[in-house]
Amino acid sequence: MSKKPGKYPFTRGIYKEMYKDRLWTMRQYAGFTSAEESNKRYRYLIDQGVAGLSVAFDLPTQIGYDSDHTMSEGEVGKVGVPIVSKNDMETLFKDINLKKVSTSMTINSTAAILLAFYIVLAEKKGISLDKLNGTIQNDILKEFLVRGTYIYPPKQSMRLITDIFSFCENHMPKWNPISISGYHIREAGSTAAQEIGFTFANGIAYVQAAIEKGLDPNKFGRRLSFFFNSHNGFLEEIAKFRAAREIWAKIMKNRFNVSDEKAMLCRFHVQTGGSTLTAQQVENNIARTTIQALSAVLGGAQSLHTNSFDEALALPTINSAKIALRTQQIIAHETGVTNYVDPLANSEQVEELTKKMIDDVRYILEEVDNKGGAIDAIKDGWIQDEISNSSYKFQQSIDAKEKIVVGLNKYIEDEEIDINLQKIEENALKKQLAEIKNLKNNRDNAEVKSKINSLELCTQTNENLMPKIIDAARAECTLGEISDAMRRSFGEYK
Repeated sequence: MSKKPGKYPFTRGIYKEMYKDRLWTMRQYAGFTSAEESNKRYRYLIDQGVAGLSVAFDLPTQIGYDSDHTMSEGEVGKVGVPIVSKNDMETLFKDINLKKVSTSMTINSTAAILLAFYIVLAEKKGISLDKLNGTIQNDILKEFLVRGTYIYPPKQSMRLITDIFSFCENHMPKWNPISISGYHIREAGSTAAQEIGFTFANGIAYVQAAIEKGLDPNKFGRRLSFFFNSHNGFLEEIAKFRAAREIWAKIMKNRFNVSDEKAMLCRFHVQTGGSTLTAQQVENNIARTTIQALSAVLGGAQSLHTNSFDEALALPTINSAKIALRTQQIIAHETGVTNYVDPLANSEQVEELTKKMIDDVRYILEEVDNKGGAIDAIKDGWIQDEISNSSYKFQQSIDAKEKIVVGLNKYIEDEEIDINLQKIEENALKKQLAEIKNLKNNRDNAEVKSKINSLELCTQTNENLMPKIIDAARAECTLGEISDAMRRSFGEYK
């Protein structure tokens, strides 16, 4: 094969020696109940060998409501950690060295606010912004597409994203200002080719928006990152990751005239397939996760999260999270696959699947272009329909037993689930509400009002919003107050 690792179009890997020089970043996604409890889990994971944290936020935090808001009732701390102010962020990262850990935050509509809280925390710890290493998801288009945790209309949402691009380029050179996510597209039922195609269609829209704002793709392109799913189709998934690198490199070079090869790289995080986990015979999920993780490694991922086997039932326990992490460590240190760069290169089947994936994704991208681009294709529902149709066909194949899922539609057992599940701390909500009340009673509310007014005025200009959001965070404005300031100006997308 003529294409070499570390050379354009990077089909075989973005680095010449890949894992022979450096392993992927081992992350574990966690966040629950409270900032205090989540911090305990993060410190435990770091002690067990995790190099990168991945923060899960609860639903109110994702959609810009404080924990004491009526819209938050029943959802606080259920699917992630509630973060209301800089104080919560401080608790979340207590006794964690921000210089040594890479922090990924799965947050979109409120990404600018959570980044601001993190920046204020770094300031308090005396850490300069150019030393911070991490990622915010910040991918609003896929929220419109499959998840629904959007707040503002598309135009205003895109403004926030490009403001973050600009701010990070100038102040946070090691920070990834976006993680363009195919993971949730795949979880919604897309095919592997659709996952890559629709993700890159969204990526094209972000790059175009940033260029229109006056940013140089040779600069911000270096910090673009992606987030993909690893499903059960072992060889297809490996081919998918190889194809993705080649396709994105050519998009940046040919469509956007990028000359800096580092700005052509498709750097990506992978999470094993949440939708593949079964509530039946849950221990089977350990095998599924192992195979999916191996696909990601053989496919050349830069970062990896392995799902815990009990996540079809509840948030992971310490024990299940440890098993998930040990899965990565065993692959890294015991299998020997890290001794080779793209070890499946020149496999006739893998090369054939890679070529087919490239052809399929290019066709999808052409279809999106014919619809006027990702935003227009989302607005008229075309992409959603395509994903829905794929999901329906997949479910039909399971129902008809054309596709076997062990323990679900074959090799079924009558069983009683007898495993220790992670429990939500019942007193956490009361404590969270008390802390919010205390915050609002003891801060300088005149300064809060001033900073919120200043932010709201800024939304009506072309100024970058990030400095105003950071100022508000410093003044102990809450996530909900900052979100509401922009709601009043931008409106809400219905």
